[in-house]
Amino acid sequence: MAQCRLTDFFARRRPGLRDKPTRTKPAWRTPSPAKPAPRALAPGPGSSRKRARSPAEPTRDEPAPPARRRLRLPANAVAGPSSPAAAGSPEHSSPQSTKTKKATLSASQRPCLAAQEDKVPSKVTLSELKSCLQRAQELGARVQELKASAQKNAGEPSAPEDRGHPAGLCGEQMPAYQRFHTLAQPGPPGLVLPYKYQVLAEMFRSMDTIVSMLYNRSETVTFTKVKQGVQDMMRKRFEERNVGQIKTVYPGSYRFRQERYIPTFKDGVRRSDYQLTIEPLLDQQAGSAAPQLTASHLLQRRQVFSQKLVARVREHHRAFLASLNPPMEVPEDQLTRWHPRFNVDEVPDVEPAELPQPPAVEKLASAQEVLARARSLMSPRMEKALSDLAQRTAQPSSPQPPSPALPATPPATPPAALKGVSQALLERIRAKEAQQQLARMTRRPEHEQRLQRLERLPELARVLRSVFVSERKPALTMEVACARMAGSYRAAMSPGEMEKHVQLLSELLPDWLSLHRIRTDTYVKLDKAADLAGVMAQLARLARAEEAL
Repeated sequence: MAQCRLTDFFARRRPGLRDKPTRTKPAWRTPSPAKPAPRALAPGPGSSRKRARSPAEPTRDEPAPPARRRLRLPANAVAGPSSPAAAGSPEHSSPQSTKTKKATLSASQRPCLAAQEDKVPSKVTLSELKSCLQRAQELGARVQELKASAQKNAGEPSAPEDRGHPAGLCGEQMPAYQRFHTLAQPGPPGLVLPYKYQVLAEMFRSMDTIVSMLYNRSETVTFTKVKQGVQDMMRKRFEERNVGQIKTVYPGSYRFRQERYIPTFKDGVRRSDYQLTIEPLLDQQAGSAAPQLTASHLLQRRQVFSQKLVARVREHHRAFLASLNPPMEVPEDQLTRWHPRFNVDEVPDVEPAELPQPPAVEKLASAQEVLARARSLMSPRMEKALSDLAQRTAQPSSPQPPSPALPATPPATPPAALKGVSQALLERIRAKEAQQQLARMTRRPEHEQRLQRLERLPELARVLRSVFVSERKPALTMEVACARMAGSYRAAMSPGEMEKHVQLLSELLPDWLSLHRIRTDTYVKLDKAADLAGVMAQLARLARAEEAL
């Protein structure tokens, strides 16, 4: 009888042990977010109860998985037409055989498969690029057609307004705080100066202040000193161009000269250099001492400068009114505000006047001048060499480019939206609009305040009636009524301003609201039985009639 071995005993206990393939050590890979983690194998009937370690957890003895992923070919790339797995269906091929075929794929076959995969997408990409290029060309042509049609349709109506304001230099656009400076001004609209003109007025004020300080202490005023002082006051650049603009606007403000031998106490400027000197022009009486530039003089000169700036804007405004259809003409003494469509901030800048320049010192700058000066001191060979050099370096003076002529004004054609409308109706509408704009431009500030109060009266009448209903009294004092109305109105308003509205209300509707003066107090009495809707409609009608005047 043969002796049993110990291994035979374990083989009987676990009969499926020999059938299973030997477990190889798994290769650690970084888990991919696109693929789920492999599940742990379910324990067999004869396996141990100890839970198997997850393959994603490395042991202490084993190294950590590498941080870089390993590229793996997809299954369809491995199973090609030459592969034996492609002959059978997926049902006949077991997963173990598939894994073995993937593992046995040689490294020399992988580049070939990758090259076969890259051939088809390259053809598709080239065809897609061609189609995209053709589509882009079609869209570009379509955009050009739309732009041309839009300019043809919408370019003519806005031509009169655009002609009044030339574009900036080299197509540069001013920042928004300069383009819309007039719209941000507090208070009622009036003859507001553009932003660049206000900056120029501030420069004149600063320059006048610095000049007065230096002039009153009998010090020679130079541009270098004034420039430093103005830049410290305004925190803006101040150059000779700005001085030229001031001279253009106010020619009788200063006298400019070029002088030298002026002490400067600076290393960079020599006494023999010419400097631009500034002297204020003041009215001097005969036999009196040199006048001083006092504060009253400064205030008067500042007002004169501002008036001259407004006069320059009036000229551009007059040209704008003449270019409208129909043309408008407003007397200068009745103009209180600019036309609503007149863009004040796009008024052209002031052209700088020419300032005195230092006298030109004769210097030999070319070979021709040297030859003319030292012709008698040279040998014939040197004279000939200088003549040749002068001919080679001589360049014809380039003619000045002619100024671009302004395009002729094309005849105004009605836009496509007004096609079919009678010309007589359009002329009547334009005339009525011009009349309204003329009334607005010549309206006085007192009249403007009255119109604003008239617009508030319908709502204030409703508020006042609700105050009387809540108080349950036939009459209220003016102080109480105005305080209640100021607390109930949607906008902030002082009791004094509210009292003016109540007085205007009693002036327009004496039958509905009456004021009674008793001793030192004024009482307000209201007719509660009157129809409030009719009262509000009557006030709105009076406001429209007043505005049309």
